Amino acid sequence: MTEPQIVVGILSGKEIQFSFPDEFISSDGMAISGIQQAVYRKGKIYWQEKEYDELSFIPRQNTSSFFELQDVTIGINFHWERKEVQRFKGELKIIVEDDKLTAINIISIEDYLTSVISSEMSATASLELLKAHAVISRSWLLNKLRVVNKLRVENGELRVTMQPDNAAHSPLSTLHSQLIKWYDHEAHKNFDVCADDHCQRYQGITRASTPQAVEAVSATRGEVLMYEGKICDARFSKCCGGAFEEFQNCWENVRHPYLIGQRDSQTENKLPDLTVEAEADKWIRTSPVAFCNTQDKKILSQVLNNYDQETADFYRWKVSYSQEELSELIHKRSDIDFGKIIDLIPIERGTSGRLVRLKIVGTLRTLTIGKELEIRRTLSTSHLYSSAFVVDKEYKEEEQEIPSRFILTGAGWGHGVGLCQIGAAVMGEQGYKYEEILSHYYPGSTIERQYK
Repeated sequence: MTEPQIVVGILSGKEIQFSFPDEFISSDGMAISGIQQAVYRKGKIYWQEKEYDELSFIPRQNTSSFFELQDVTIGINFHWERKEVQRFKGELKIIVEDDKLTAINIISIEDYLTSVISSEMSATASLELLKAHAVISRSWLLNKLRVVNKLRVENGELRVTMQPDNAAHSPLSTLHSQLIKWYDHEAHKNFDVCADDHCQRYQGITRASTPQAVEAVSATRGEVLMYEGKICDARFSKCCGGAFEEFQNCWENVRHPYLIGQRDSQTENKLPDLTVEAEADKWIRTSPVAFCNTQDKKILSQVLNNYDQETADFYRWKVSYSQEELSELIHKRSDIDFGKIIDLIPIERGTSGRLVRLKIVGTLRTLTIGKELEIRRTLSTSHLYSSAFVVDKEYKEEEQEIPSRFILTGAGWGHGVGLCQIGAAVMGEQGYKYEEILSHYYPGSTIERQYK
C-alpha cells in the first residue's frame, strides 16, 4: 500500500472567496494569483466571467505554496462556533453540490494528519500524546476509507467511494413513545471527510504546527491500530469523565472489543457498575481519581486550543435551567411541545454513566429519547457537554407539582468512547509512551504499519 491522498470538504456556500499568495495553475492552464471569487449560478460555477462544471487549482512545484479560504466555519453547532480565514497546502477544487458550491482540498494523508493533530489539540503537546493521536487519527481515517461500496474510474484514476454508514442519523425506534437516534460519520458524497468536528478537525496550516507535531507524524508514518486483522474504528473525545463508554451505547448496536468500558486510571482499577442508577449518581456527584481529573493548566493547554479553553469545567460540571428555559429549549430543539416539563427520568445508562435513553415527562407529552448525542442536542442550545448527568429539581412553595428549576450535574466532555484526549495528555506528561497510551484506551489492539 502506498500513501493515500485524502479528499477533504472544507466549506460550502453560494459564493466562495479564496486567494493565492503564490501562483497556482487552474484546470484550464492559467497561472492564477491574488484574490478570487467563485459564484453559484444555475447549476454552474461562475468564475472570471466563465462558467464551469468544476474548477481545480494546483500549486506550482513549491512545497511552501498555499491557498486561503475566507469564512470557514469551525465548531459547527457547538458553543465555540465561529468563522475564520484558513490556509491550506495541496490542491483546491471547487464543485457544485446541492445548489451551492463546495471547496475541497486534496492532500496527502500524512500532511493531512500533521494538520489534524495540530487542530484537534495544541501542537505544543507532548511528543508521546502527538504520536498517539497521529496513530488514532490515521486509523479512524483508513477505517472509514476501507468501508467501500465501489471503486469507480474518474478521469483515468481509481477513486474510493465510501459506503454510507447505515448508522448515520438512523432512528432505531419511534414506537411506544420512543425516539432513538444516533449520529455517526456518514459518508460524504463527493469527498472522503469534512474538515470539522463532525469528522476530524482539519484546519490546514492555519494552526501553527511545530517540529514536534511533524516528528510525531513522521515517527508513526503509516502506523494504525489493528484488532483481529482489521483497522480499528479509533474514536476519541475530549474528556471521558473518569470512565470509558462503549461504542454500541453511542452509535450502531455493534460491540467493538477494543472500545470497552473501564476506568481511566492505572492505579484504581475497580469501576462501579455505572449502568445502575445509584452507582452512576454517586460517581457523577463526586470526583474520582482518573487521568483526566486534572486542573493543570499546562497540560490542558496541550489539548485545548484557545476557543476550547473558554470551557473551564469539563471533568465535572453543572447546568441550570428555569422551567421556562427548559420547556422552551426542548420544544425548540425537538420540535415537540411537551408543555411544562415535569421530570427528566434516566431509563438506561452506559458503562461510563452516560445516558443512552432519557424519558422527558411533560404536561402535554411524554417521550423517551436517545442515544447520547440526541440527548445532548435536545438539552442544550448547541451540545450538552455529555449525557453523563444526574438531575435535581427545585419547586416553588405555591406549586409543588411542576418544578421551577432543573439542575444538571454532569461528568466529562464528549461521548467518552476510545481515547480521552485530556487523560492521554496526562499520561504523556507522566512518562507513558504512545504505545502504552494506546493500549490503555484501546485494550487488545496492536500497532501495525500499513505503508512506508
